[in-house]
Amino acid sequence: MKKLLIFMLLAMGAGMIHAQETIALNTGDITSPELNAQTRQATFRMAAPNAQKVELEASFLPPMKVQTPFGEMEQTGRVTLTKGADGVWTYTSEPLPSEMHTYSFYVDGVRMLDPNNVYQLRDIATYTNYLLVDGECTNYLVHNVKHGTLAKVWYPAPKLGMEERRMTVYTPAGYEDNPTRRYPVLYLLHGAGGDENAWTELGRAQHILDNLIAQGKAEPMIVVMPNGNGGQKAMPGEYEDSMYKPSFRNAKTMEGSIEVAFPDLVQWVDAHYRTLPDKQHRAIAGLSMGGFHSLYISANNPQLFGYVGLFSAAVNRMAQGENGHIYENLDQKLAAQFSPAPYLYYIAIGKTDFLYKDNVDYRQRLDQKGYKYEYLETDGGHIWKNWRIYLNQFAPKLFK
Repeated sequence: MKKLLIFMLLAMGAGMIHAQETIALNTGDITSPELNAQTRQATFRMAAPNAQKVELEASFLPPMKVQTPFGEMEQTGRVTLTKGADGVWTYTSEPLPSEMHTYSFYVDGVRMLDPNNVYQLRDIATYTNYLLVDGECTNYLVHNVKHGTLAKVWYPAPKLGMEERRMTVYTPAGYEDNPTRRYPVLYLLHGAGGDENAWTELGRAQHILDNLIAQGKAEPMIVVMPNGNGGQKAMPGEYEDSMYKPSFRNAKTMEGSIEVAFPDLVQWVDAHYRTLPDKQHRAIAGLSMGGFHSLYISANNPQLFGYVGLFSAAVNRMAQGENGHIYENLDQKLAAQFSPAPYLYYIAIGKTDFLYKDNVDYRQRLDQKGYKYEYLETDGGHIWKNWRIYLNQFAPKLFK
């Protein structure tokens, strides 16, 4: 009987192990990255005993200049690791600034993620590992504060030909507890190739808002993060027949469809959330393509948004076709939008951004008419580091 019981227990244990689809048993005792809290230096490790060369590609390394169809842009820099006698390659960084740093490895030219780091992000069709370094950018980290709620919400979009499509909605801590309190709304838009997950995964938006609100620096607000690709119902893989490789170029993005449909989204949000449904309590902001959308949505609907944020905005674009009217007569539309002026019109861009000159020209256009705006110029190019900075600076200025 005792032997039978032991056999049954072993069989049950084997069954439990078999039931788990993925068990990593061979990662060893390698720690990567290993952050020295005192010096802020990080050591990266990759076990590749048969490799001839292992490189680290990381956002904190000096960038390389590359030519693209969009002009000269910055590409993440690389450095070669040193191989140890045990076959483990290592690299220790210089002291790192406070930031969310992304990285990956190249083993004999083949790109690989760090097998010892489970923390990963998807940017369009590329995954990278990431490392958070506390300090000046502490709002990007999770702290012991009251947390808001993130929800994936489906809503009707008839002007995009869809019965429903998805957005991400952040409601601040306490939203569920007080059924009478109403909140202002920030519509936060992503860039080309992104989707409704971009601002929460790459932009750390929910953590930035949680921390700013807890610090008393930002007003409690609802943040609506829709999918800016008018041909998608949701991010790839999250709707029918959508198991395809994500692309930088998507249908119905910068040809007016999103701008035409956007007032319906605002109306739906006001009907389904406890909002303060007026211009004084409504903001719109976006990065790159999302900045382009923010510019034209707000210009075509001057009654909707009292606060506008253009982060590295793709301002220089004219589309033809059915929705071309969205981009016509911009001077007249700006005149209406600035009479009276928005409570805040905010423009931010990096000094080496490939859209820098376009933004200079756009600011000159505003200057010629005497339209007031706030301008922030940072180091770096068309990168998430800057867009997180801009949100961290922009959100405290809203709804005051």
